[in-house]
Amino acid sequence: MGASKKQNYMHGAAILTVGVIIMKVLGAIYKIPLGNILGDEGYSMFMGAYSIYNIFFTLATAGLPVALSRLVAEADAHGRVRQEEKTFRVALVTFAVIGVAFSFVLFAFPEWLAANYLENPDAAMSIRAMAPAILLVCLVSAYRGYCQGNGNMIPTTVDEVLEVLFKVISGLILASALLRAHKGLPVGSAGAILGVSIGSVISLGYMIWYRRRHYRDLSAPYTAGDVDPAEPGAEEKTDPAAKIVKDLLTIGVPIALGACIMAILNSVDSKLCMNRLQSAAHYSYFEAKVLYGVYGKAQTFFNLPAAFITPLTISIVPAISAAFAKGDRDSASKISEDSMRIAAVIALPMGVGLSVMSRPIMQGFYSGSHLSGPALLAIMGAASFFVCMLLMENAVLQASGKERYTMITMILGGLVKIAVNWVLVARREINIYGAPIGTLVSYMTMCAMNFLFMTTTLERTPRLGRILFKSVFCSTVMGFAAWAIYGLAPRLIHIPGRLGMLLCMFIAMAAAVVVYLICVVATSAVTREDLELIPGGGKIASLLRMK
Repeated sequence: MGASKKQNYMHGAAILTVGVIIMKVLGAIYKIPLGNILGDEGYSMFMGAYSIYNIFFTLATAGLPVALSRLVAEADAHGRVRQEEKTFRVALVTFAVIGVAFSFVLFAFPEWLAANYLENPDAAMSIRAMAPAILLVCLVSAYRGYCQGNGNMIPTTVDEVLEVLFKVISGLILASALLRAHKGLPVGSAGAILGVSIGSVISLGYMIWYRRRHYRDLSAPYTAGDVDPAEPGAEEKTDPAAKIVKDLLTIGVPIALGACIMAILNSVDSKLCMNRLQSAAHYSYFEAKVLYGVYGKAQTFFNLPAAFITPLTISIVPAISAAFAKGDRDSASKISEDSMRIAAVIALPMGVGLSVMSRPIMQGFYSGSHLSGPALLAIMGAASFFVCMLLMENAVLQASGKERYTMITMILGGLVKIAVNWVLVARREINIYGAPIGTLVSYMTMCAMNFLFMTTTLERTPRLGRILFKSVFCSTVMGFAAWAIYGLAPRLIHIPGRLGMLLCMFIAMAAAVVVYLICVVATSAVTREDLELIPGGGKIASLLRMK
């Protein structure tokens, strides 16, 4: 890939983050109206089916694209152009085979999965509607992993925005039309989910076009005269296809299995919560669906901070892998620590904001939902920070060749989640609140374990004080400001009802963001060096008079 097209890891993360902001806006346009269209009961079908889809989606896409990105980055670091191209072609076939297999399972056995796994038989039609999307996203992931391995995050960003845009448009139209036609909630939920497949078709089409149109921008096409820099004068030799598949699976499978635990946790939430609420806490099937439905609505906001951290995890994998390939362990350690510090600067205030503003968020966006929503989101806001830090730790370990550690961590964390859920959800006085408590405890456990693994992997152990202290201080100040301004706003804004609540919330959030930015600059939680790694960051640093 030409030098002009390469981006450092923070530059790439900034590009991906722009896409995330757009996707989150579109996602809110999708899930918030959808939750109101389907109601708590219908949304439980949507969330249950989506949790099943996420398991297969994660198995197919979480590990192998990371493995492809690593292999391409390592080949690129050594100038092996032909190896990059062959790795992509072999990966594309491998991803296609996996996608076909997983799509078949979703299409052929939706009733069994809905009844026996989710204990929500009404979700069967929604599960079947997900099947085509799995194959499509597998193919798309091969293209994205190749681009990311070359340090080019632009096509991934554009592609993800297109995918979400068409998912939103088609999903909402289908759900609304089917319900207006009196087809029932199960069919309406399936229509909403079918939008995922439609978005994936557009996504794949764009990536195929981009690679053909910008082929030389990604990686120069090889000829018979290409040589391996390690052997001057000799024609470059590529690894056999069997070895590439083995490398993809050796790296990707542990990552996928570890990441899959996260998806399994969500589906375990569905099955275990529905089961324990009915069998132990003695709620009816309808009451259990309502409680799980409002929990699913809270998860929409809970997942927001992680979406902003994911771009950074995608960008640091090839950066750290390339540093290790060159034997530069000091650079790998510095990238790891700086990335965790920046992740804390981003994630912690978002988690605090979700907890402090949980009542206006849930009651403002999901008017008429069950009253447990705000308390559920308050707990999940705290958990969201640990989710973000876990994602960063996983990325560091995976890029360092220690992907098996992440699998161990996720399995043990998953067992903690199941144990806490099993005990707490069954108690009627706690009921659905046990699910977010289990999430919080499990992610705290996984973060601690991963950090211990990192101390034995990196040249220099990340310094927790440098990573967390300033972010904790600034986020505490911000949280207090948000709480105080939201409490005072109704005295100045005399608009009753839901609209007034949302307006006061947005004013409090806007003021809190300003307070946080001032605090971050004053304490140097983000440095001039950090800003200079992103597009236009130097000008921002000069404007803020950062040294």
